[in-house]
Amino acid sequence: MRIIYRLLFAVFFWLSAPFYFLKMWRRGNWRPGFGQRFGKYSSKIKQALTNRHIIWFHAVSVGEVNVCTQLIRAIEPRVPNVKIVVSTTTSTGMGELEKHLPSHVTPIYYPIDFRRTVVRSLATVHPEAIVLVEAEIWPNFLWRAFERGIPVFLVNARLSDRSYRGYKRFGFIFRPIFAQFAGVGCQNESDAARLRELGFRPEAIEVVGNLKFDAATLNERSLLDVPALLAQVGVPSHRQIIVAGSTHAGEEEILGGILKKLKTKYPNAFLVVVPRHVERSKDAARGLEKHGLRSMFRSDVNVRTQLAEGCLDALLVNSTGELRYFYEHADLVFVGKSLTAEGGQNPIEPGALGKAMVYGPNMQNFPAIVAAFAAGNGAVQVKDAAGLEKAFDQLLSDGNARAELGARAKEIVLKNLGAADRTVDMILPHLHDAEVYVKPRA
Repeated sequence: MRIIYRLLFAVFFWLSAPFYFLKMWRRGNWRPGFGQRFGKYSSKIKQALTNRHIIWFHAVSVGEVNVCTQLIRAIEPRVPNVKIVVSTTTSTGMGELEKHLPSHVTPIYYPIDFRRTVVRSLATVHPEAIVLVEAEIWPNFLWRAFERGIPVFLVNARLSDRSYRGYKRFGFIFRPIFAQFAGVGCQNESDAARLRELGFRPEAIEVVGNLKFDAATLNERSLLDVPALLAQVGVPSHRQIIVAGSTHAGEEEILGGILKKLKTKYPNAFLVVVPRHVERSKDAARGLEKHGLRSMFRSDVNVRTQLAEGCLDALLVNSTGELRYFYEHADLVFVGKSLTAEGGQNPIEPGALGKAMVYGPNMQNFPAIVAAFAAGNGAVQVKDAAGLEKAFDQLLSDGNARAELGARAKEIVLKNLGAADRTVDMILPHLHDAEVYVKPRA
């Protein structure tokens, strides 16, 4: 089975390599650390890892980086002598790691799943535990980790219908892998039941809650003065700011049409669009332009920019890692990938900030979270574009309703905190010589 997987992976990798590298090139900043993807590390990294107790966290991309940051804050006081390594897959994820992680935490790229590559990586990092945050399952990496006797954990585990069907279809590969996990922290009992069906040991599964609630409450210094930036493009503080976060194809055009209609009633409304993928920025701009909206790219705003009030209808944010800062100053939030695509995006962050938020019908990736917000009346979910326009109209007209909706959302987030500490409690007993350097929770 392993030989078959390795042959198929090699064929698939080299066939898809042109598209893989094109995607990296479009995202930019791909050269630094490129060799790490093949298990080749600089002498500086090797020196930092020598003779240390190491825990290796893996966060696929930007969303998981925030969860990782919260976990690290929870675990470091308990294991002060441990060295933390965090890997990611994308250059945008690496940018977030470098921006938000403490300087003593070492960021690296996750190795491509060739056997020789993962052997080199694990031999260099030599972790005492590996923690995968909502990560994809790469067999060669895990087979080698198990061979070395390294306990592996899957945290904040959630299974979309698509992932569940895929793992079940290829159960002959994944069931033996899943059975060797030392611990699995999942969000709810429904996910726990699915994990047991897929082959994870019942005694290894713990329902700890959703780490994204904890991650959304991180109190970090804002790296962007949003009011000053908006003032530069002619948007003073009295304007009503609608932030559309993590939008997908087609949603910008819908939002543009809604804003065009609503501006006759709410002339102070201003739209900030943050596409989920930066490389879609030009397409997003064209969606707004179809309705005659005047927009500007965030990257075009510099120290010399000073536009008169009313020059723009929208700002298109073609940068990464800034969505939270715009959420902080929003009067109203739309959560993207919920109208024209399936899955949705994480609504916890605007909820933690106490913002009134609206999302469409397609929030399949966050069923438990959406259910929590629905039960506590902490968000508005609409069926279609017409419903979105109606919700915007009602909320823009009533500041008290927006404030109450946001307050309820924040209360729901606060009630669901604590998953990070419970996850750390699951991990620590499995560390080698844990009794020597693990401290009890404060």
